[in-house]
Amino acid sequence: MNYLERIHLEIILAVETEGSMTAAAESLHLSQSALSHSMSKLEDQLGVKLWQRKGRQLIPTQAGQHLLNTARRLIPQFVRTEHQLIQFSKGERGVLKIGMECHPCYQWLQRVTNPYLQDWPSVDLDIIQKFQFAGIEALLAHEIDIIVTPDPVLKPELTFIPCFDYEQVLVVCGDHPFKGSPFVSPEDLAEETLFTYPVCSDRLDIFSHFLTPLGRTVKHQKLIETTEIMIQMVACGRGVTALPRWLVNEYSERYDIFPIKLGKDGLHKQIHLGIRQEDAQVDYIQAFLEKAQTTGS
Repeated sequence: MNYLERIHLEIILAVETEGSMTAAAESLHLSQSALSHSMSKLEDQLGVKLWQRKGRQLIPTQAGQHLLNTARRLIPQFVRTEHQLIQFSKGERGVLKIGMECHPCYQWLQRVTNPYLQDWPSVDLDIIQKFQFAGIEALLAHEIDIIVTPDPVLKPELTFIPCFDYEQVLVVCGDHPFKGSPFVSPEDLAEETLFTYPVCSDRLDIFSHFLTPLGRTVKHQKLIETTEIMIQMVACGRGVTALPRWLVNEYSERYDIFPIKLGKDGLHKQIHLGIRQEDAQVDYIQAFLEKAQTTGS
């Protein structure tokens, strides 16, 4: 016999969000008695308590917390699936949500999205950057459909497709002492000001794959959100940064900047697109992956 229903998940999530049974009932357009009766019946059927009272507060028990975690994961999937089914009924394909874990890849992504939108007029695109370096969780939670990342994570429910190789390089201005050097070593950056995107240092390649393994760092690290401003700061001699070589080549047509290898062998990476295994056969998602694989850096 099936005891657990969607409404139970909605109730426990609403109680956690709204803070009380009364407020939860209002948000779900239920009477408080109906809400209480539904959850009491579930507790009796399963033989567990889902909450314990502390004053006026309802605190989830261990069983309640487990149900709450399940609700947080499944309710967004229910809502998204219903929305997609409604779109299908109207002849629409829906919205393809793409999360970015690679700041410099935005320019590359535009070369993919422009022809894709022409090929798939019934699909809208939403590019989301608020999931900076938390994209895997967003993908698993169905908040996005594709993640663009240089750091794939091995999980059985996810698939990652390599799109292109790139080299991460140090970027300096035209009169920097490093200009003309075949490469730089980690110790060479000890007195440098390094411009980076505003993310954790352990998720920046220049730290995780170059400086930190040898116990090195820079004199100053300054955070800048936009690539263009970062390049301008470097060109003015205010500091250095690390970017993909292909992106530096594009900006070097407008700014007096130069790429230098990070280490004798260089720092080489791959950009991947990650999707959920269950979506591998969705036609418009598969079409986007194919378009991305044929669009080089």
